[in-house]
Amino acid sequence: MKYLFFFISTFTFAQQTQFVDFKSVLGKIVVNPSEKTVSGDVDYDFDVFKSIDTIKIDAQNMEFSDLKLNGKSIKFLNTQKQLQIVFPFKKGKNNLTFKYLAKPKQTMYFVGSAANDNLQIWTQGQGKYTSHWFPSFDDVNEKVVFNLNIGFNKDYQVISNGILKFKSGLDGLSVWQYQMQKPMSSYLLMLAIGKFEKISQKSKSGIPLEMYLELKDATNFEPTYRDSKRMFDFLEKEIGVKYPWGIYKQAPVRDFLYAGMENTSATLFNTHYVVDSTGFEDRSYTNVNAHELAHQWFGNLVTAESGKHHWLQEGFATYYALLAEKEIYGEDYFYSKLYESASQLKYASRTDTIPVLNAKASSLTFYQKGAWALFVLHEEIGDKAFKKAVKKYLKKQAFQSVNTDDFFAEIRKVSRYDLDNFSKVWLEDAFFNTQQANSLLLKNKSIHVLFEVDKLKNKPFSEKRDFLEKTMQSDVYFSVKEAILNQLKNEKWEDKKSLFILALETKNVQLRQTVAAALNEIPESFRTQYETLLEDKSYQTQELALYNLWSNFPEQRIQYLEKSKSWMGFNDYNLRTLWLSLALSTPNYTVDKQALETELMQYSSIDYEANTRQNALEKLLAFKIINHIVLKNLVNATTHHMWQFTKFGRDNIRKLLKNPEMRVSFEKIVPDLNEAEQFQLNRLLKE
Repeated sequence: MKYLFFFISTFTFAQQTQFVDFKSVLGKIVVNPSEKTVSGDVDYDFDVFKSIDTIKIDAQNMEFSDLKLNGKSIKFLNTQKQLQIVFPFKKGKNNLTFKYLAKPKQTMYFVGSAANDNLQIWTQGQGKYTSHWFPSFDDVNEKVVFNLNIGFNKDYQVISNGILKFKSGLDGLSVWQYQMQKPMSSYLLMLAIGKFEKISQKSKSGIPLEMYLELKDATNFEPTYRDSKRMFDFLEKEIGVKYPWGIYKQAPVRDFLYAGMENTSATLFNTHYVVDSTGFEDRSYTNVNAHELAHQWFGNLVTAESGKHHWLQEGFATYYALLAEKEIYGEDYFYSKLYESASQLKYASRTDTIPVLNAKASSLTFYQKGAWALFVLHEEIGDKAFKKAVKKYLKKQAFQSVNTDDFFAEIRKVSRYDLDNFSKVWLEDAFFNTQQANSLLLKNKSIHVLFEVDKLKNKPFSEKRDFLEKTMQSDVYFSVKEAILNQLKNEKWEDKKSLFILALETKNVQLRQTVAAALNEIPESFRTQYETLLEDKSYQTQELALYNLWSNFPEQRIQYLEKSKSWMGFNDYNLRTLWLSLALSTPNYTVDKQALETELMQYSSIDYEANTRQNALEKLLAFKIINHIVLKNLVNATTHHMWQFTKFGRDNIRKLLKNPEMRVSFEKIVPDLNEAEQFQLNRLLKE
C-alpha cells in the first residue's frame, strides 16, 4: 500500500504528457442500442519519454479485461474514473491492448428506438467527456490519432471522424472502418448513427464535403446546407492554411445539446436548423455552419492549452464565421452584427467583471469579446499583416496546444503594434472599450445613420418625424429601420402609424417581423395592413401575426383559423401547435375538438423532439388544456438529457403544484410513472 500511495502521489504532481505520449489508437467497438452499451477492443501505441511507474487512461464507470502490455498480460487498477497501469515503464515504444464495456450515463445518447424506426445514437464530448464512452484522455493536451471500426446494423449509416476506408457486412451487421491521419484531442472524437441520406460535393481544393439529413428531411438539403461549399472555399482562402483533415462531414441529430459541435472532420448540429426555404429566413444554419467549420482550424488544428486561453478557439471561430457571413451577406450585415454584439458587451460589462483571459469568463466574453478583440487587431495592424500572422501561427503550432503568447509571437513578427496595451484593454480588462469600438463601427455608412437615429431617442417625436420617415424610405440597411421602430414604443399610434406602414412597404422580411412583434395591440385602422403579415415567407412572422390577430379581433377568429389550418411551420411544428391551441380555444369554431386535443397532446409526447414537445406543452398549459396525459408528459420532460427541457418541466410542475387540485392530480399519476419519473416528481412534491 505504501508503494501504491507513492505512485499515485507522484503522478498527481506531474502531468502525464511530460512523460508519456500516446500516439495512436484503434478501437474496434460495437454499440448495443437495446442495452445502451458500447464495448470492444482497444489498441494504443505510446512512447515513454522518461521513466514512470504508472500511466492512466480516463475511463468513466467502465469494465476492463484482457489487458496486455507489449503482448504480455499486466495488472491494472480500475478506479471507475481511470484505468491505471502500474509498471516500471522505461523510455521507449509500447503497445497496450484491452477489452472494455461501458454503459454511458452521459456523452453518448440514444434517441428514439429501432421499433419506431427513428433510432439515433450520437456523442457529445465537449470539454472532457469522451471518456464516458471510449477510454481516452480528459487532458486536451494529449493528442492522439484516432481510428475506429464500428459494428452496427447494416440498415443504418454510421459516421465518425476521418475517412471511411472500408465497410464490410455479414448477417445484418456492418463494420465501418474510419481512419484519421493526424492527432487530435479526445473531446473531438465522435460517433453518430442513424438513417441518413447523404449528398457529396468537393471544395475548390479537392476536399470531399459530405452533408447528411434524415430520410424524412431529404427535400431540405439545399436550404439547410445553403452556401456550405462557398463558406468552405472562402475560409480556406481567408485563413491561408489548407483544411487539415482530408474530409469534412456534417449531420444534424435529434435533441442535440447545443447548436453545433466541431468534432474533428465531422460536425454535428441541432435539427433546429434543418429548414425549408421559408424556415431559412428565420433560423438558417449559416452562422453555426461557418462557426463549426472555422473550429476545424481554431480549436482542432491548434487547441487552447487551458480554459484561460479558450478565446483562441471561440473568439477565432466567432470572428471567422462573421467574415464568412460578410462574404455572403455583405458589409452592412457584418457591421450590424458587430454593433449588436458591442451593445451586448457594453451592457454586460456593468456587472460582468471577468475578462477574456480567464477560464471562468462567460460565453458572451469568450465568443463575442474574443471576436471583437480580433476585429480590432485586424483593423489596427492591417489585413496583410494579420493574415500573415494567422497563417504562420497555424502552421507553426499545427496539431499542438497553444496559448495567447504563441499567437502574439507571430503578431510581433509582422507588426510593432502595442500588444501589451491591446491585451490589457481587450483581454485582461472586463471593461468594453466603447470609444474604440465606435470609431471602427463608424467606417460603415449604415452604422453612421444608426448612430444618428440613436441620438434622437429622447427628442420629441415632432422634431424627428421627418428624419425618421426619410430614413425609413431610404436604402439604408434594415437594422437601422428596426432601430427606428424600436424607438417608437411609447409614441401615440396616430403619430407613428405612417412609419409602421412604411416599414411594411419595404417588403423586408426581418423588418416586417419587427412590425409583427411590436404591436400586441393592433388598432382597427391598421388591421388590414397587419393581416398582410400572414402571407410573409417566415414561419416566425406568421406565428406572431396569427396569435396577435386572433387575440385582437375575436370576430375574425374563424377567418384566421380557416386561413391557417394547414400550416405546420418549422420542424418543431410551431404553427401547427399554435393553430391547435387557438382552434381549441375558439368556442364557435366547428371542428372535432377531441381530435385536435389528441393531436396537440401527441406533440408533447416522447415520440417527438424536445423542442416540439416544449412548444406543445407551452400551448397546453397556457390554454389550460391539462389532463393526466399532459401531466405525465410534463413529468417525463424532467428526465430528458437536455437541461433546458428538464428545467422547463420542473419549473412548470412547481407552478402547477401551487394549486391543491393539481397537486392531487400529480399524486394520482405517480404509480403510472417509471422509476426515473417517480424520482423526479416525488422530489418536487416534497419541496
